[in-house]
Amino acid sequence: MQILALLALLVVVLIGTQAPAGQSPTRDPCSWSRDLRLVNGRVHTMDRRNSIVDEVTIQQGRFAAVGRDRNLRLNPCTRTIDLGGRTVVPGLVDNHNHIVLLGMRPGHDVRLDWSFSISDLQATIRARAQNVPAGEFITAMGGWNQSQFAEKRWPTIAELDAAAPNHPVILYQGFNGPAVTSTRGKTFFESKGVAVNAGGEIAANAPSIAALNALRSIQTFADQRRGTLDAMAYVASIGLTTNVDMGFNIIPGTPDLKGSQVADGLASLNPWTAYDAFLALHRESRLTTRLRLFLYTQDTTSDTPILKERLLNQFAGFGDDMLRVSGIGEQAVGWNGAATPPAVFAAALTLIAQHRWAFQQHSLSLAEDQFIATAFENINAATPIAELRWSAAHVPRIDQATVNRFKAVGAGIAAHPGSRYLGTPGGGPPFRMILDSGVRMGVGSDAGQVTAMNPWAMISYMVTGRNAGGELVNPGQQITREEALRLYTVENGWFFHEEDKLGSIEAGKLGDLVVLSGDYFEPQRVPDASIRLIKSVLTVVDGRVVHNTLQN
Repeated sequence: MQILALLALLVVVLIGTQAPAGQSPTRDPCSWSRDLRLVNGRVHTMDRRNSIVDEVTIQQGRFAAVGRDRNLRLNPCTRTIDLGGRTVVPGLVDNHNHIVLLGMRPGHDVRLDWSFSISDLQATIRARAQNVPAGEFITAMGGWNQSQFAEKRWPTIAELDAAAPNHPVILYQGFNGPAVTSTRGKTFFESKGVAVNAGGEIAANAPSIAALNALRSIQTFADQRRGTLDAMAYVASIGLTTNVDMGFNIIPGTPDLKGSQVADGLASLNPWTAYDAFLALHRESRLTTRLRLFLYTQDTTSDTPILKERLLNQFAGFGDDMLRVSGIGEQAVGWNGAATPPAVFAAALTLIAQHRWAFQQHSLSLAEDQFIATAFENINAATPIAELRWSAAHVPRIDQATVNRFKAVGAGIAAHPGSRYLGTPGGGPPFRMILDSGVRMGVGSDAGQVTAMNPWAMISYMVTGRNAGGELVNPGQQITREEALRLYTVENGWFFHEEDKLGSIEAGKLGDLVVLSGDYFEPQRVPDASIRLIKSVLTVVDGRVVHNTLQN
């Protein structure tokens, strides 16, 4: 047996030195391995029985054994990790965010999800500065709001200077500002003709967009690749293993738009080049989290020329398990809410249905919800949509009658706390009502510009009804911890035809899981106020460890 084991290891070594296509040869003979065994944990599988086991084995990137299986043969390169009793959940799936935009942020991005005071903010910037070359920009662009700080105000220019004396800093809020910058940043922006007041503040709209474009003007493709790697590292650290990207506005000056609606701001990119960093990293086998793309088009006429070209020249579902084109959304035409011309919207949806694509539509008001429901019903009368995975997104104001209309045609609801978590007046979405209706439902963040991408912040909002400032804003619509986690895992694969692959820890599914910093299921150990502080201590994607703060 010892000889056989040695021979098996020799074969592994020989295979390991012949690197897979696109990868460089490595000295590590087991670098190819996607085999992992996690023991001594509390593994919440999120299967239909809510099974809990103490160990799980992944082979070739998929779950091979859930629970102990003494008959399972392990290859010599299987890595075993003792979890010391920690809680494990499936890799989380965000069914609607904007990670591509996040990766394309100029400067060295820093997320402020755990900054609840000015001193927290300074500490976060100070920590980020330790890994940024002197003189280069530190940026926090979108996904935060001063209402999350105990002081309910912006940091001063002096406070930013103190946090990063050797770096220019800019904090940019929302889509179009306002923004605040440090002394070094003020010098840079003023050299580019951007108006900055004595306190480092840059006004919203044209001045803030000018500041954004000044940073874009010095950004290189290498910067975009680095930013994309940083974005994936960030989401892995909070337990997101699959990100469903819902696109972006089209930046003015983009060629070949055929009349598409354009808008500049933090949520705008060139659709022909925006994916280049992700695609380059994918070719190099350097993606560390899964990406599902919904293609966003902004046609303004009923012939929908750009949408039509997308559908005629792209295979639905084309890609692999790390990167796939999964649908159209979050907009198919230039969207002005319920004021969108019905004929243009109907033409786009007819085309999407005829080509059998998944679709998701942004909606922020009850009038929009009702407009979309009517359009779905009209399309469904000619081309049944129940198997296409169509949904309405955000829905902060949706009512029971409209939810029932979506359910009747087999459409789903993708509900997102969005900006309400960061203090936008009012509550919503009505999670309890939507869940109890029995309609197909999943959740996500809508993060990038309007809110935090941290799923635990979103889950905290769903469970407590409280925003980042601790205010109760969504009373009567709270759901349980288990319900919230199910909506962030096993329920989300439906929206892009991958419920058989993702979201639960079951034999045959993709090997994605997260080891949590605290026991989410035990309120005595993690009280409600601490849910949003949960992080990952170990994230596994495709059987590979992509984030690890365990000493193991």
